[in-house]
Amino acid sequence: MIGKILIANRGEIAIRIMRSCREMNIRTVAVFSEADRTSKHVFYADEAYCIGGAASSESYLNIDRILETARQCGADAIHPGYGFLSENAEFARRCQEAGIIFIGPRPETIKTMGDKISARQKMIDAGVPVVPGTRENLESVEDAREVCRKVGFPIMIKASQGGGGKGMRLIRNESEVEEAYLAAKSEALSSFGDDTVYVERFVEEPHHIEFQILGDTYGNVIHLCDRECSVQRRHQKIVEESPSPFVTPELRERMGRDAVAAATAVGYVGAGTIEFLVDKDKNYFFLEMNTRLQVEHPITEEVVGVDLVKEQIFIADGQPLRYKQSDIRQRGHAIECRICAEDTEANFMPSPGQIRLLVEPSGIGIRLDSYVYEKYEIPIHYDPMIGKLIVWATNRQFAIERMCRALDEYKITGIKNNITYLHSIMQVDDFVRGDYNTSFIEKHAEELVAAHTPQDKEAEDMTLIAAFVNYMVFMEDSGASAAAPQQTVTSRWREYGKRKGVKSF
Repeated sequence: MIGKILIANRGEIAIRIMRSCREMNIRTVAVFSEADRTSKHVFYADEAYCIGGAASSESYLNIDRILETARQCGADAIHPGYGFLSENAEFARRCQEAGIIFIGPRPETIKTMGDKISARQKMIDAGVPVVPGTRENLESVEDAREVCRKVGFPIMIKASQGGGGKGMRLIRNESEVEEAYLAAKSEALSSFGDDTVYVERFVEEPHHIEFQILGDTYGNVIHLCDRECSVQRRHQKIVEESPSPFVTPELRERMGRDAVAAATAVGYVGAGTIEFLVDKDKNYFFLEMNTRLQVEHPITEEVVGVDLVKEQIFIADGQPLRYKQSDIRQRGHAIECRICAEDTEANFMPSPGQIRLLVEPSGIGIRLDSYVYEKYEIPIHYDPMIGKLIVWATNRQFAIERMCRALDEYKITGIKNNITYLHSIMQVDDFVRGDYNTSFIEKHAEELVAAHTPQDKEAEDMTLIAAFVNYMVFMEDSGASAAAPQQTVTSRWREYGKRKGVKSF
């Protein structure tokens, strides 16, 4: 059995992996950059080592330093989490060469499925539906024009090595081809070091549906049902839920079979995700495969009852799958909101800084995967996501209500954040009805911004000021000190309410 795992990542995903390891009595090793010395994952691990400067290229993307640390501390395996080196075939290969278990798929699988063009070809060969488009690199603007005419507008041009919305451009007519082609190639080269691009027919207002899969080294593959990931801003997911309110039982069964066929076609080992686009008529098409754990994996864990990290470790240790497809059942409903340190009123700009006050939600059906704490300084060098709030309930309506309550309880001061914005999403009629697709944010942009009214902000600010003034006045009247306040603190606002006969006080 694997006895020690180095987590080649940071933040909430590092802690989430460590928690499963702790339950399995596996020792954990954290690596951190100079900017992350006070990060929570550093304190939570059994061992921790600094591997470089704040820049990712000097630390979390530094393969040599990570492997050197793994050798020095005697780690049996490395878990890459998501992002950084998680889908880097070279890293997986180097781990193998060093005699360290890479908790993820084989290097050749990562390489094949990381290239969108080769992935499309694999799916076509496996009989999995794909969006009509090209199977090869576009060599020139004229080449792009000719293909666009054949496939038909609107067209989406994409980077072959892309992800996260980078290297993508929508083309609605022939006059836009040249500019979009050149822009997509330029962005692809700067983001991924590869300017290979291809085109697909643009599916208007689709649903983004993904299936979690698990495969072992013995050829067994199962899926763990679907997730709806259509609430997106600039192709970045914000809210996810499982099961999808759009997918019918019959469609779920068909898509699940194709997800398993897709994973089987590439001999997939470990946890991964098959992503589909589904149009309004419930026609579905393969989009891409993520050869790693997804950010939104907790909602699958909540409705299926399977710890995906533990399964990754068992598979990496050479054990066969512990579940059959018939064992997998969705139970209840789960929703995840991504909590980000960003200014929703300033075009979602990152908002690094020190957290002054942190009140986290709790109670039945609440899960919070996070890594921040009071007085923690959020660094500017990494992704602004600081946590994921996950709720589970017996049905979708109750899950939405529970998420609203949890977001109400969640308080962070000192930095800008998107909690209020997420709460607004939960209250949009289309979301409540489950009648939405990938155009949701764009369609309701004004409505969501309007939720941040000056009156609401002023009321919240006044509440905080009133609470502080009340505290200071009490301290002065009672003679108590801030270091040792008396135990009988009574709110003046509560006393005033009682005198006025307000029962809520």
